Amino acid sequence: MGSRDAYTAIADPTRREILDLLRVRGVLTAGEIAANFGAVSRPAISRHLRVLKECGVVASRREGKSQNYVLDPKPLADVRDGWLAGFSSMQVASLGALRKRVESAGRPRRSRRRR
Repeated sequence: MGSRDAYTAIADPTRREILDLLRVRGVLTAGEIAANFGAVSRPAISRHLRVLKECGVVASRREGKSQNYVLDPKPLADVRDGWLAGFSSMQVASLGALRKRVESAGRPRRSRRRR
């Protein structure tokens, strides 16, 4: 199967939705997660959860008959500090350019009247 990392975890849109669900709602069972995906089968959700566990972004524990899943966002810091960090400098530059444009747009313009 190979090495799994945070990039593998977020590579699939269904896995990103699962991560978002866990981020917002906290601890959920596999059934509760699957209930949010009408077009995705429960076995497919289970496979996604297995990938997320292998990537280390989701932890699970058994409580009775239920398997509870919770988000562990620490491995996602690799994505934020790695690949996404390159975009933040672009964003800062873009925000600086936007600020200059807004500030210059707010200055009163001199009218050119002919006499």
